[in-house]
Amino acid sequence: MYEIKRFNYRKDQFGEVRDYRYGENWPIVYILEDGREAYIGETTAAYKRASQHFEKAERAKLKTMYIIADDEYNKSATLDIESSLIKYMSGDGKYLLQNANFGIQESDYYDRERYQAKFEIIWNELQKLDIVDNDLVQIQNSDLFKYSPYKALSQDQLDVVEKIMSSIKSGETTPHLVSGEPGTGKTIVATYLVKALTMKNWSKDLEIGLVIPMTSLRRTLKRVFENVKGLTPGMVIGPNDVVKKKYDILIVDEAHRLQRRVNLTNYRDFDKISASLGLDKDSATQLDWILKSSKYLVLFYDKYQSIRPADIKYNAIDNVTFIKHKLVSQMRVNGGEGYIQYIRDILNCSDPPHIKFYPYEFKLFENVKDLVSAIKEKDRDYGLSRLVAGYAWEWKTKENKEIDYDIEIDGIRLKWNSVTEDWVNSPNAINEIGCIHTIQGYDLNYTGVIIGPEISYDKDQHKIVVDKSKYLDFNGKRAITDPAELEAYIKNIYKTLLTRGISGTYVYIVDEALREYMRQYFPD
Repeated sequence: MYEIKRFNYRKDQFGEVRDYRYGENWPIVYILEDGREAYIGETTAAYKRASQHFEKAERAKLKTMYIIADDEYNKSATLDIESSLIKYMSGDGKYLLQNANFGIQESDYYDRERYQAKFEIIWNELQKLDIVDNDLVQIQNSDLFKYSPYKALSQDQLDVVEKIMSSIKSGETTPHLVSGEPGTGKTIVATYLVKALTMKNWSKDLEIGLVIPMTSLRRTLKRVFENVKGLTPGMVIGPNDVVKKKYDILIVDEAHRLQRRVNLTNYRDFDKISASLGLDKDSATQLDWILKSSKYLVLFYDKYQSIRPADIKYNAIDNVTFIKHKLVSQMRVNGGEGYIQYIRDILNCSDPPHIKFYPYEFKLFENVKDLVSAIKEKDRDYGLSRLVAGYAWEWKTKENKEIDYDIEIDGIRLKWNSVTEDWVNSPNAINEIGCIHTIQGYDLNYTGVIIGPEISYDKDQHKIVVDKSKYLDFNGKRAITDPAELEAYIKNIYKTLLTRGISGTYVYIVDEALREYMRQYFPD
C-alpha cells in the first residue's frame, strides 16, 4: 500500500527522513517544493539524497519534502512514476520545475500497468493534499501538457535531439532539417530542444529563439514558456523578429509556413527586412532572413503541410545544404503511421486496401447534423473535440455581426471561428467551425471534418478534382495559375484536418460523388 509522507526540508531535521521506515535503502519518489518551485526525483536512499540536494543553493531554498513510498516499489516503478510526476506536474502549472528535461523516457517493465494505475491513485491523493491542482484528464487536454518540454521522447526523437546538440556543441554550423509527418512530435522535439539547450553549461548562455510562423500557435507557446523555469515568452518569436537582435541558435517549427513574397498583407515591412539584410526584395524569403540571423539553425518541416501560395516552395529548402534528420514514430494519432499514409493514399486515389485502425475511430457520417451531435458528445466526455472544415463558405459573420451563421448544410446552420488566435481553447469553440489557419499545429481528441464542395471525385479519371470557384480562401488561391498546384494545396489542407484527432476522426462529405468514392475506405 502506498503512502505520502511530509517532512520539513531543513538540514537539522533530516534525521526524521533517516528514521522513516522508507528513509534508507528502499526505492521511493520524492517532491521538494516551496509553493512556487519544485524538484521531483527518485532514489533508493532518501536521507542521503535529501542531504546531497541541500548542498545546492537552488534546492536548499525549497521548504517541504514529500516522500511517496510503497512496499511494492522497485527501481523500474519509481523511475516511471518520477517521469509521470515530472510530466504531469509540469502540465499542472502550479510549480516551476527545477528539473532538467533530458533523460526523461518511458520504458516498459514487468507489471507496468498496475503501477500506472497506482499513479492515478497517487495523483488523486496529491490533489487532496493541495500539492497539485488539476486532475489528469484536465492536464492531458491542456496546451501546457501537450507542448511541455518535459515530455518523454521516443527513441528516434531523442536520437535527433542528441545529434543536433552534439553538432552544435562541436561548432558545426551546417543547418539542420528535421522532417516528419503530422503527429511525429516536431513541436515537442523543438520545445524539448530549447529547454535542453538552456540547461547545459556549454549552451545555457547562448541567445536562443524559437520561431513560430503562425500567430495562433506562437501565442500558445509563449504561454507554455511562461510556465517553464529557464524559459521566457520572449524566446518565442515570429519570423519578422529574427532581425531585432543577433541570435546564436534559431529553431524554426512549422517551417513549411515561412513566407515568400507572394500574397502578403504587408509588402512594405517584408521588403524593409530583406533590404536590411542585403537581400533582393523580389526573391528573398523568410528562410533567407533566418539563415542570415543566426550561427546555428534547426528547421522542423513537412512539405505536405504547405497550404498557401505564400508558403515557401520546397526548392527553397532543397537549395540549402542541411544535415537531415527524420522523425517517424507516430506520437499523436492512435491510428499510427499507417493511418497517416492511408489518408494520403485516399486523397491521391492510390487504391489503398481497406484497413481498420482499431481502436482509432474513423467514421463517415451521412448527414452533418449527426456529425455535429457526435463531436459535441465527445467533447462532453473527453474534452478538446472540435468541428473543422475546408474553406468553401464565405466568412460573413466576420464583417456583419448581425448575421449568426456562415455555413448551411441540409438546414443545419454553423458559424466560422469567432476568434483567430488560440481558437481551439476559446470558450465558444465547440459551437463553431475551425478552418485550417486556426487548427494547424494543434492536437485534438476527436475531430469532426466537413469536406466542402470545392473538391469532388471524377469517376472516369479516377481522381479528385478541384472547383476553384468554390474554394473561397482568397489568399489561398490568389496568384495560382496551375490547377495542379491548387489541387496539391487543397489536398494538403484536408490531409492536415484529417490528422488532427488523437483518438478519432469523424467525417461528413458535401459532394455526393466524393462521398461515394470515400465510403469504401471507412469501416463497415
